[in-house]
Amino acid sequence: METWKAGCMDADQILKRYCAGERNFTQVSLHLANLSEVCLAGINLDRANLANATLSHANLRGANLIEANLTAAALWRTDLSGANLIWANLKAANLIRATLSKADLHKGNLVKADLRLADLRDADLSGANLAGADLRYANLSGAFLAKANLSGADLTGVNLSNTDLSYANLAKAILFKTDLSCVDFTEVNLTQVDLHHCVLNGVILPESSLMKTG
Repeated sequence: METWKAGCMDADQILKRYCAGERNFTQVSLHLANLSEVCLAGINLDRANLANATLSHANLRGANLIEANLTAAALWRTDLSGANLIWANLKAANLIRATLSKADLHKGNLVKADLRLADLRDADLSGANLAGADLRYANLSGAFLAKANLSGADLTGVNLSNTDLSYANLAKAILFKTDLSCVDFTEVNLTQVDLHHCVLNGVILPESSLMKTG
């Protein structure tokens, strides 16, 4: 099977090749392409340039997007469940209501990304940079957030139950009606973190914590 090598393509070209059975589009440039509502499940877009591309409502289940550039991409309601997004750049991307369950976002750049109502259950966000991200009412139940940067992130109404927040940075994060049930905070710096209005059923707080938890 032919493998597409690095170069520019438009939406029609990639869809034609995908429908013909091709899956490998490593380093392809799809900057500004409109691929909304298409099925590209299992596609290999390793190191592809998808900056400002429109992928809303697209099916990218199990896609390989390692180190892909998705800066400011439109991924509204996009299905990225099980996708590999290690080191991907999703800075300022629109991921409202996107499905990212069991996706691998290790070391991903999600600075100021819009993840409102996104499904991130059991996703790997270890070492990811979520500084200033809007995560309001997203579901991160069971997600792996060890060493993630959540500084300044809006976590209002987020489901963070059963997550691993070991060594995560929560400085200046907004935590209001956040579900933190069964989270172990013994390896989390809670300095200047207000948990007063959070759901804290079964949480483990460090002995040195003087926090008022309501």
